[in-house]
Order: sequence, then structure tokens, then C-alpha cells
Amino acid sequence: MPGQRSQRRQRSQSGQRRQHGGFGSTATSFVAGAVGAALLPLTGGAAVAADGSLKAQVITDAAVHPVEEGATARVRISVATTGSGPLDEPVTVDYTTEGDGGTATSGADYRPVEGSVTFPAGTASGTSRTVEVVTARGGGAEPAETVPLHLTVSGAKAPAETPRVVIDAHGLPYLDPELPVRRRVKDLLSRMSLEEKAGQMTQAERNALTAPGDIADYNLGSLLSGGGSAPTPNTPAAWARMVAAFQLRAQATRFQIPLVYGVDAVHGHNNPVGTTIMPHNIGLGATRDPRLAEKTGAVTASEVRATGVPWDFAPCVCVSRDERWGRAYESFGEDPALVTAMETVIKGMQGAPSGKDLDRRDKVLTTAKHFVGDGGTEYGSSATGSYTIDQGVTKVTREELERVHLAPFREAVDRGVGTVMPSFSSLDILGDGQAPLKTHADGAMINGVLKGRMGFEGFVVSDWQAIDQIPGDYPSDVRTSVNAGVDMIMVPTAYQGFHTTLVDEVKAGRISRARIDDAVSRILTAKFRLGLFEKPYADVSNLDRIGSAEHRAVAREAAAKSQVLLKNAGGVLPLKPSQKVYVAGANADDLGNQTGGWTITWQGSSGRHTEGTTILEGLRNAAADSAITYSKGASAPTAGYDAGVVVVGETPYAEGAGDVGNGHDLRLSDADQAAVDRVCGAMKCAVLIVSGRPQLIGDRLGDIDALVASWLPGTEGDGVADVLYGKRPFTGQLPVTWPRSEAQLPINVGDAAYDPQYPYGWGLTTSAREPGADGARRLAELTAEAKAARKAGRGDAGEGRAIVTAARLLVQDQVGQKITPAVAKPFAEADHLLLGGDVVGALRKLTAAYRAAG
Repeated sequence: MPGQRSQRRQRSQSGQRRQHGGFGSTATSFVAGAVGAALLPLTGGAAVAADGSLKAQVITDAAVHPVEEGATARVRISVATTGSGPLDEPVTVDYTTEGDGGTATSGADYRPVEGSVTFPAGTASGTSRTVEVVTARGGGAEPAETVPLHLTVSGAKAPAETPRVVIDAHGLPYLDPELPVRRRVKDLLSRMSLEEKAGQMTQAERNALTAPGDIADYNLGSLLSGGGSAPTPNTPAAWARMVAAFQLRAQATRFQIPLVYGVDAVHGHNNPVGTTIMPHNIGLGATRDPRLAEKTGAVTASEVRATGVPWDFAPCVCVSRDERWGRAYESFGEDPALVTAMETVIKGMQGAPSGKDLDRRDKVLTTAKHFVGDGGTEYGSSATGSYTIDQGVTKVTREELERVHLAPFREAVDRGVGTVMPSFSSLDILGDGQAPLKTHADGAMINGVLKGRMGFEGFVVSDWQAIDQIPGDYPSDVRTSVNAGVDMIMVPTAYQGFHTTLVDEVKAGRISRARIDDAVSRILTAKFRLGLFEKPYADVSNLDRIGSAEHRAVAREAAAKSQVLLKNAGGVLPLKPSQKVYVAGANADDLGNQTGGWTITWQGSSGRHTEGTTILEGLRNAAADSAITYSKGASAPTAGYDAGVVVVGETPYAEGAGDVGNGHDLRLSDADQAAVDRVCGAMKCAVLIVSGRPQLIGDRLGDIDALVASWLPGTEGDGVADVLYGKRPFTGQLPVTWPRSEAQLPINVGDAAYDPQYPYGWGLTTSAREPGADGARRLAELTAEAKAARKAGRGDAGEGRAIVTAARLLVQDQVGQKITPAVAKPFAEADHLLLGGDVVGALRKLTAAYRAAG
């Protein structure tokens, strides 16, 4: 689509006690004190505006004050002035707990309080007074109850909201963490009203909240930050404060069901400034390293959870079949076998398939997206604005649907993925006689295949306002999507209307109560497994790990291994520290361009928008004593250099905004082409293409000595420099086919006609190699080794990949740059077979490619 200190429930005479934080007696102290004062509009105060009649404002430290039964709530009342000067006039605040709006019983549940506090003229801005509300210990099990503290203010503006003391729910079975999750879910579900259940199925965007109190009033189950929706300042600590303040609001509900907050962290925690940004998935696919993918997932999860966010709308397990798609870089590649292999990222993010690790401070709930077929949409089929392919129609046979697009979701379910997000796109299964159907309305796919045949036990969340694209009126959209199996709706703005409509549809019998109970059970199960009932707030002790050297080391390794060396005539690479190097190109010194879309904002942006190292800075770090000259447009004199490095490619985009034909194409800009021509015409040169998809470079390939597909390497430009200077060898392989022309598209491994510029799986190396040997004889030896490995059951392990890699490099030596269809087709198919565990079959294909190159 478009943070926590450890808290435990402890037994007491009255049942289970909620510990709201180790920083004080209430959650309020966490929000206001643990990570800094929460944002005022979220916690009950309001910013002071200039006003001629009233220059002072009364604010409270929070709008919600949870407290255990029998404990004392402390509400801090403060004065603030325009300009922060002392009060000109006295301010009086009368307070009372007696009045309308509460659910607790005066005298039985709490000791009634009334009185007044005065802030004399001359009182410093920020001065506070505390009002205490003593609650009574009962003995029975009860839901949460509220006690409003009504304030009447003279001499200043009153708070935006009436603060509420909340006496925690206690003694109820669902609160007991020692009970099995299934029992907790069953107990809680049995107590909830239809309206409360509908709230759990509602996900709103944080900026869409009409009032923060709506979280409790509508019993919202989830909030999200869309791309670029961030607190001010956009720092990890501010994110933790923000999410904690939202969670505090959920404590004012009867059963204190916590929110599950979600974000798109698709290549690291790409939302706050200063985090570790990984290569996009297409670059991770180029690494062919499932263990590394798992490590990147672990880093992402750690940084996301540290900001109080327990849910990540990632990974994308789509299979990208057309480079014209604006989301191509979100895919690990064009081959379902490659995508499936890289789904180790789910383990890194979420832990064990059982979900037993989800309550850890460094794990998050994952989302496999987009179900199903969004990578296969036909060019020109989109009906969304000016999009050309994104959100279009995927036309496939049933066999192709199973083999290409469903296979990665089977793997995700087997790995225990927590949630699944349907695609905006439509599915048209050829030969079934049915019209294309929006996947959010496709019950056969969601209920039948995903939840039924695959046995998916998590919950299904819609994409951004996606149900609105289903034909029909809004009530029809709601009932169609929910009946199809969507459990939570990313509304994301008109949440009040959705909530009302969902309730009305159930009462009218058009959505069954059993379907609602199934959806809410799935959502509650995830929340219990995440430990949110015990630990709703951010573990701020983990904030200092965000953007740490340890995390950036993983991103640096991923950046290095994602680099694919397509050509290296004359051994231009690796560079030597002693060489005098000329660097040019718009993407050499632009952190925004090398991180791409979905970085800080939805579409991303050029320039330095976060912390990191550009490729140019990485080069200078790698060869600190060398003479490196940078001229962005290659306008500086070019004489006297040993080698040139030209870094060109794309500027950021996301989703359909990046579709080819929607203001984008696959050719280098005029400025990039001019930089390549000028540098490569003057010296030996290496051209790096920083992009989310292949670029058409064939007309200039003869003038380029070395060509590197750099993809979108993230914030760690040092990793790119590592392979350019030989600190690491080039090991990356193409995750997608590199076309000769746009007319060839779509072109993918396995096509009957296959004549690319570079085939899927291509990738040269700069590692030390054995001396040249008789290629045919060596291939025969490797084939014998592959058969022995298969017989010993080691064919799909590292040994099998090492055998195939040796054969692949030998074939590439033989082929050089003379890539013909007879070479390309078996070469590409060899990597597909290897990923499927068929080492012997891969050797057979590589042998055919070798003979075709002879």
C-alpha cells in the first residue's frame, strides 16, 4: 500500500494487575516522561494560540490516566502562556469528579474529589498542580471504568478535552497471560459488543482522526502511518512518543484492547530520519543470499519495534514480470523460485513460524503482499488515474497462477506470516469464463485458497482504500470484501462511516455474525501473540540501536552483495587505490536517489533526506589517499585520469506513479547519457546504474568498459565502494532479465522466445579464479560433483550452489558479451533450476549454454 519498557501482569488478591510502565505508577508517566512529553493534541492539552482576550491556556499532562484498581491517579494541571512569560492575571481551575460521562460509580469505585487550584498573577508558564483521584479496591472481575475530571477554568482557555481516570480492567480471564491464547481470545470475544468488534476491524490513518478520543469512541483496532505520515520532528523517539500516546487512548475502552499500529517498512524502517535503510527487494534478490535476507529482516524488525510499531506491511512477495511496473523494485525478482528462497526475511522479522517470538522487543508482525498476482498485471490494463500497469489486470492460466504467483504465498504461510494484504489489481483466470475480479472481492482466492487450501491462520488486511474500487455502492463494497475474507479494512480516512456501515450490514443480515467473530478472533490472536495487552508501549531502551554501526554493517553487506557486474572489459574493476579516478553522474552523490521510493516519504525524494553515505562518499572513504575528482555533469576537464566512474539511473518514485508511460521510461536521461559519453570517450570507465529496474543501455554498451547494475542500494554507499575497490568481490546475479529494448517487454526466464541483453542469473565476479582450464572437461567434472551431491542429499545446500556457481562463471568466461538466444535461454533456466534444488538440471542447462557459445 500507499516502544516498550517491559511490563508484566502480576497476580494480586483481586486478579491480574496491569503494570503500565516502569517509569511511574501510570501509563501517563511513560508517555510524558519516559520518552519526552507526548504531543499535546494527543494527550489532552492544546497549543497556545495568540488571543487578545486570553493569553493563557490550562493543559493537562494527558487526556487518559489509567490506574490499577485501588491505586491513586495523579492528574497534573499546568498553565502555559503565549510567549512563555509569567501570567498577567490569576487563573483558577475548579475541578470535580462528579458529573456526567463516566462509567465508574462514585463512592464504590472511587473517592469523589472536588476543589480548586489557583495560579496567581506572575506564576511562571509551565507551573503545575496535581489533583489526586483515589480508586477503591473491590474484589470482583470487571471491565475498565472511567472517571471524568471536570474542569472549569477562569482567566485562561480550558483544556481541549476533559481528562479521564481509567480504572483498569481486572480479574477477567483474557487478561491472564498464563492462559493459552485461544482461551484468551474466546473469553474476550464473548464479552464484546458488535460495535466493539466492528471497531477492531477498522484501521484508520493517524492524520485522519477527527479527534484523538475517537480511538476509544469507535474502539479502533488499528492505526497506520501512510507513506510520509510522521510526527514532528520525524525522529525515532518522536515515533515512540506518538505511538504511545495513541496506545494510551485505547486504554479508555471497556476492555482496553491495544491498537496494532502498522507502517510500510519495506527496506528497513524507511519512515523516520536516521534509520538503517536496506537495498530494496530487487537488490536483495540480486544477492542470492537467503541468510543475508534474514539478517536484513531482523534489523528492520528491531528498528521498527523500537519506535513502538509492532506491525510491518512487508515483505512484498510478488513476482515482478514486467519492468514497466512502478513497483518492480519491491519484488525480489521475476522468478517465483527466487522470491520463495528470499522469504527467509519473514523469519528475520517475525521469528518462529508459530508466532512464539512475536512478543520480543525486536520482532514485528509481518505482511505478505499483494495477494495475488500484482506483479503480473498487463501493460495498459490499469484504470487508476494515469497509471499504465499498476493496479491493472493480471491475465493468467490457472497453471501459471499456481506456479508463478501463488507459490510465494504458500511459502509465506508455511513460514507463519502474520497477515496477508490483497492486491489493488484484478485477476482474470483465462478459460474460466469469468470477468476479471478485484482481489479484494475474490472470496474464492481469499477464503478458498488462502484461508482454506493453504491454511492461513493470520488475518487479512485490505490495502489503502482498496475496497472502494470494488464495483457497487459503499455498503456493497464493505459486505463484499468482508464476506470475501478481508478481516481488517484499511479505510483509511472515513473510519466513522465504515464503522457504521459495517454494523448496519451485520444487523441487516448481509454479513453474518460468525464472519465478524472469525475476523475479530484472528485480529485478537495477533495482538495477544504480540504481547500488546501486557506491553503496549515502546521499549525505549532499544532506541539507541536504530541506525547503529551494527545495523549499518548488515546494510553495507547487503549493498555490496547486491551489485551485479554485467561487463568488465580489460579488468577495469576493481579499482586500485593508487589510481586517479574521475567520478561523474547525477546519482554519484545523491542519497535520495540511491535509496529510492518509500524512503522518508511515499515517493521518496532526491537529495540528503536522512543519514547515510553516498556512493561518492564511499569511494572517498575506500581510497582516502587517492585523487578522486567529482563533476556531476562531467563538465570538468577529463585529461590525466586512470579511470572514470559514472553513476547514473533513476530518480525516486513509488507504485503507479513510477509506471513506464506515466512520466517515466527505461532510458537514461539526456544528462546521464551525456555524462556517460563524455567520460567513457575520454578514459576507461565503469558505469553504475542506480535504479529500481533495468535501463536500456545497449546503444552505449560498446563504449562502456565495465557496467554495474547497482539497483537501489540504500543508505550505505560504502558497500558499493567495497566491491568497486575490491574489498569484497562482485557476487551479485540478475534477479530479473535485462532487456535489449522496450519492445521485448515483458521478458522473463522460461519464455519460449528469449533474447535479452543479459539473461536472468547473469553476474560476473572479481574474485580470484582458478587458471583457465578445458571448459568442457571442467563442466563434465562439475556435473559429476553435482550428481554426487544430489545422491548424498546435499544438492540444495551450499555445496550445490558452489558447484553451479563455478560452472556459471566458466560459461560466462566462454560467452563474454556475445549473448545469443541459444546461450541466454538455458543459462537463465539453470539458475531457476538451482533455486528449485535441481543442481544436476542446472549443470545440464549450463553445459548447453557453453556449447551454444562455442
